[in-house]
Amino acid sequence: MGEVRLVEPVNLIIFMFSSHLDYWFNQVKDELVKNFGPIDYVSGDLDFEKYTLYYNEEMGSGIVGRLISFERLIHPSLLAQIKIKTNEIEQKFSVDGKRRFNLDPGYMHHMQFVLATTKMWPHRIYIGHGIYAEPTLMYINGRWKDYDFTYPNYKEEVYKEELNKIRELYLEKRKKFLKWRIMGNYRTPES
Repeated sequence: MGEVRLVEPVNLIIFMFSSHLDYWFNQVKDELVKNFGPIDYVSGDLDFEKYTLYYNEEMGSGIVGRLISFERLIHPSLLAQIKIKTNEIEQKFSVDGKRRFNLDPGYMHHMQFVLATTKMWPHRIYIGHGIYAEPTLMYINGRWKDYDFTYPNYKEEVYKEELNKIRELYLEKRKKFLKWRIMGNYRTPES
């Protein structure tokens, strides 16, 4: 019988994309901080439209994205609730029923990058509240490895390089957490 162990916290990441990214990021940034805590990293603009035109009718052309990392570590079981909240934020800022931006939350563990989604596929795992988790990338042998089903943008090196930067931040936060836990504390250093 396997022993149940404490689950390590993970790094919350939101991929935000829009055809007017600078404007909408500035509009929604305070809302993100209010709900998820301080931001500790924002990537440069990442091409998104070259991978899909699915969102163009709703958001317009020229869609780009940014990976946003949050300072506070979270328990991975919160991912479904976070996805519900990001959906609410998208709707709050929608215009005439059309979203102006998309917020795709996920988390990073030192061995994996996982995204939340409302869509069921065979490789996705139901995590509650109508939300599924998609194992998007795994970190093995010193690099991010994608799967056959990984979204095309996350297969690109430019995305993986940005995730490496966030992973370095996460590893520092994780080290502090593990040290804190070894000292016999059961609350996170931030609480």
